[in-house]
Amino acid sequence: MAADSDPESEVFEITDFTTASEWERFISRVEEVLNDWKLIGSSVGKPLEKGEFTSGTWEEKSQDINFADFKFSISHHHLKQEITESEGKEESEEDSIPLAMKDLLCMSNDFPSRAHCLVRWYGLREFVVISPGANCEAIISESKCNLLLSSISISLANTGCQVPVFVQIQQKWRRMYVGECQGPGVRTDFEMVHLRKVPSQYRHLSGLLDIFKSKIGCPLTPQPPVEIAIRFTYVLQDWQQYSWPQQPPDFDALLGGEVGGVEFGKLPFGACEDPISELHLATTWPHLTEGIVVDNDVYSDLDPLQAPQWSVRVRKADNPQCLLGDFLTEFFKLCCRKESTEEILGRNSGEEEGKESSDISHALSKLTEPSTVPIPKLSNMVHSARKHIRRHRRAEEAPLGNEVLNSILQYLFPDAAAEKALEGGAKKLAVSSTNEKADQKSEDHNLYNQLKSAPFDSLTYRLALCLCMVNFYHGGVRAVAHLWQELVLEMRYRWENNCLVYGLPSGPPDLRCCLLHQKLQMLNCCIERKRARDHGRKGGTDSGKERKVSGGENGRQGSEAAGMEHSQGRSWDSWSDSEDEFFECLSDAEELKEADPDAEKGAAKEGRVKPEGRLHPHGKMTLLNSQEPLYIPVTQEPAPMTEDLLEEQSEVLAKLGTSAEGAHLRARMQSACLLSDMESFKAANPGCSLEDFVRWYSPRDYVEEEVVDEHGEKSLRGELSARMKIPGNMWVEAWETAKATPARRQRRLFDDTKEAEKVLHYLAVQKPADLTRHLLPCVLHAAILKVKEEEAAEDIPSVRKAIQQLTGSASKLLRHPSPDYKKLEDVINQMVEVETVIARARSLKAKFGIGTDDRGEDDVELERFVSLLLEEPEAVVVGASRGPAGSIIHQMFVNAQRAALLAPGEDEPGRGGRAENGLKTIGSGVPDFPAPAGREILLRTCVPRPAPYSKALPQRIFCVLMKDDFRLAGAFSSDMSFF
Repeated sequence: MAADSDPESEVFEITDFTTASEWERFISRVEEVLNDWKLIGSSVGKPLEKGEFTSGTWEEKSQDINFADFKFSISHHHLKQEITESEGKEESEEDSIPLAMKDLLCMSNDFPSRAHCLVRWYGLREFVVISPGANCEAIISESKCNLLLSSISISLANTGCQVPVFVQIQQKWRRMYVGECQGPGVRTDFEMVHLRKVPSQYRHLSGLLDIFKSKIGCPLTPQPPVEIAIRFTYVLQDWQQYSWPQQPPDFDALLGGEVGGVEFGKLPFGACEDPISELHLATTWPHLTEGIVVDNDVYSDLDPLQAPQWSVRVRKADNPQCLLGDFLTEFFKLCCRKESTEEILGRNSGEEEGKESSDISHALSKLTEPSTVPIPKLSNMVHSARKHIRRHRRAEEAPLGNEVLNSILQYLFPDAAAEKALEGGAKKLAVSSTNEKADQKSEDHNLYNQLKSAPFDSLTYRLALCLCMVNFYHGGVRAVAHLWQELVLEMRYRWENNCLVYGLPSGPPDLRCCLLHQKLQMLNCCIERKRARDHGRKGGTDSGKERKVSGGENGRQGSEAAGMEHSQGRSWDSWSDSEDEFFECLSDAEELKEADPDAEKGAAKEGRVKPEGRLHPHGKMTLLNSQEPLYIPVTQEPAPMTEDLLEEQSEVLAKLGTSAEGAHLRARMQSACLLSDMESFKAANPGCSLEDFVRWYSPRDYVEEEVVDEHGEKSLRGELSARMKIPGNMWVEAWETAKATPARRQRRLFDDTKEAEKVLHYLAVQKPADLTRHLLPCVLHAAILKVKEEEAAEDIPSVRKAIQQLTGSASKLLRHPSPDYKKLEDVINQMVEVETVIARARSLKAKFGIGTDDRGEDDVELERFVSLLLEEPEAVVVGASRGPAGSIIHQMFVNAQRAALLAPGEDEPGRGGRAENGLKTIGSGVPDFPAPAGREILLRTCVPRPAPYSKALPQRIFCVLMKDDFRLAGAFSSDMSFF
C-alpha cells in the first residue's frame, strides 16, 4: 500500500500563467469603464470662455470597481459644452495634442471661485478620478501608488483615451492626487507636494520660479519667459466699526429689554449677532511676466492697492441666532409635549369639575330666562376669566402676570373696552378688523386658503401670535396653558352673555381654515342663533327697531307685511318679523294659548287655513289646484358644520351599508332639512300639492310639455319627473308625513345650545400640544407674511424664489389631514435660512453705507455689488481699489489695522503713551493691510522637454502658500517620440 501511494504523493501543482491576475482584471475593468463612458480617442472642445468654470454646468458620473477585494470608486467630471461637428473636425485636424494640455495654458479661468480642486489647480475641463471606496483605507504606501499609476498608464495606452486620469492617495483630507494624460507621442505627468509648513526658500515668487525651472529642466538658452498669475487673499474679521442693523430693544414696551422685542401681533425679525463673520478680499495680478515683477525676501512689488483686479467673498456666521427662527422653533417644540393644561397648571380636578358643572347649569338657565344683553366693560369682561383661577391659586403663582395678561386679552378682545353695547357692534368690529389690511396683495391676503390657517388679523391669527410670544418670553408651556385657559373661560363668558366673539367673519364655519378657527366660528353661529331667539321673545316693537325694518307698532302682521317688501332671499333667522323667528315647540306655549282653538278648527273645516311664515311671492307662479299665488316660505337654515363633524357624519352614513334598509335609513337621515322645508311650504301655501313644492324646490323635477286639446288650443301640461314617480320615493314619503308647521314652530335643525357646549368642551380639553398643532398653520402664515414684508425692502431675487418654494411646500403639508411634522420642521429651517439671508443683506448694506445721504450716485453700484455678494460665491469689485466699493473695503482694513495695532486713542496726534515707546501710528508706517492669509501663484510656460529638439509642450505649476499649508501641484509634459 505504501509503495502504491508514493507516486501519487509526488504529483506537483502546475501554474497556468495564461490565467489573468487580479492586477490585469483591474486594468481590464478600468478600460471597460472608459469604453462605456465613450472616453476613447481624442477629445474635442471649443475654447473656454471667461468665468465658464464657475458659471457653467458640471456633470459627474461614478461607478464602483474592485482590485481584488479592495473597492475603488471611479468618477468622471466634465464641463458641459455644446460642440458642433464642424468644430470638432477642424480641431482634430489642426492640432493633435490632447485638449487637457491646451487647458493647462488657458488664462481665461484662473482662480475660479467655485470648482473642484483639480479644476482650480490644473485648469482642466474634463478628468477622471479613481479614489478608495467609502469604508476603505487610504493608499499610503509608495508601492501601491506606483502600482495604480502603472495600471492607469497601461489603460490609457490600450484605449487611446486622452482624458487625464488621477488617483487619490494619502488621507482624503490632504486632497493628494497623482495622474497622467497621454496623447499621440506626448504625455503629461501630474504630481503634487503637500507640506504643513512653508519652506523658507519658497515663501516668495523668486524661490518658486527657481523650483519650477529646475523641474522642467529646459535645455534652451535663453529660456522662454514664464507667465505668472498671482492672487493674494486678505481676511477682515474685525467689524467693530460696522455693527449690524438690528432693531434695538424698546425698554418702554411691555416686552422691553429683549433685542428685537416687539409688541403683540408683530413677529420679531433679524439676527441677534452679525451674520457676516469675515470678509475675504482677493487681489489678483492676472497677467505678469518674469522680470516685470519683483517678490523676494527683501522687497515686493505686489501692493494690494495696485492690483488690477479685486474680488470679494464673505464668510457667513455658522447658524446665527435669528429672532423669527427662534420663535418658530420654540413654538414647534410644543407639538411634542404630552401634558394637559390641568397637569401643567396644577389645578385640582374635583374643583375643576365642580366649576364646569356650575358653568353648564348657568348656561342652561340662560335659555329659559329672558334677559337683556349686557354692556360689558373691560373691568368685568376681560377680568372675569381670571377670577376663576384666583379662587384656587394665588395671583403670584400665575405664569402670566396681571399686566401682561390684561394687555394680551385687550389685544385679543378690543371690543371689551367699548362703551356701547355689543349688539351688532362686535360683528362690525370683526368686519373692520379683517379689512384693516385691504391694501395688501390678494395673494398674501388669501394665503390662508393655501396654508389652511385663518384670515389675516382674525382672532385665531392673533391668538397664534400671542401664544407664540408668551411661549418665548413669558414662561414657555405654562404660560401657553394659562393663556389658553383664560381664553376658554372668555369664550364661555361670551356664550352665556350673548356676546359675539370679536375678530371672526360672519357665516358658517369656513372649511378652508384650520379646525380651531372653524370651532370658534361655530361658537359665534351658536351665539347669533341664541341672540336671534332671545330678541324674538321681546316682541315686534323692539325687534323692528333693532333690525331697522319699518314695522313700528303694527304688531306681527305689520312686521310680516314689511318683511315681504324688503327681505327677498333672506334666511328665517335674519328675518325682521318676530313671529318668524325660531322658537322651540315647548317654548311656544304662551303663543298657543293666545290663539283661539275653536276658530282654527272652524277654519280647517271650512277649508280656510290661515297661511303662516310667508316670505314673498315666487314670481307670478300660482298653485296648481287654485289661483292663489305661490309663496316662498321662511325656512330654517341648514345646520352649520365643522370638518370634523362632517367627517363623523360621513362615517355614520357609510356604516349603514349598501342594503335596501340601510339606504332607506340613510335617505331619511339626510332628509331632515327637506322635511322642514316641506312643512314650512305647506304652512305658507295652504292647499298646495307636492308638484307645487317641486316647482319651487327642484324645478328640473317638474317636466312641462305643450299639448293641443280637442279644440285645437295649445296649453302647457306638467308632471313630476321619472325619478319622482319611483315607488317608495323619499320625497313622496316626506310630503305625506310633513305637517303644515311654520319654521318658528318646528323642531330646531340646529341646536345651538348643544353645539355651543360641545365646542366649549372641545376647547377646554385641548392640550398645549394639540393647540400648537392647530395654530401652527397660522404661525407659519404670519411668518411668511413677515418674511415677504422684510424681503420687499431688500429686493433679493433668491429670497423671493425661496419664499415661493417654502410656501408651496408648507401648503402641501398643511392641507394633509395628518401633516408630516418632520417635513414641517424642514420648512421652518428653510424659513430660518431665508431670514438669515435677509439679515446678511442688511448687514452688508450697513457696512457699505447703502442708503446714507453721503453716498449719492454710488448707491446703485454698491447695491449691485452687495447683491452679487449674496447671490454669487465671489463678487468682482469694479474699479478695484479706486471704485466706490473698493475704497470702502480699503477703509475697513485700515480701521481694523488701527484697532489691532494701536491702543485706544493713540491714533490721535499729540496724545502721549506708547507712541513715544516706538509703537507706530497709522501715519508712521503701519500697513493698510495685514499679511495675506493665503497666496496663490500660478506659473506656466511652453518648452521642449526632455531634449532641445523635442516638441514644445505646456508646463504648469500651481502654488498655494498658507500659514499651515503648502502645496505644489505640477503638470509636466514630455515628448515621447523625440527624446
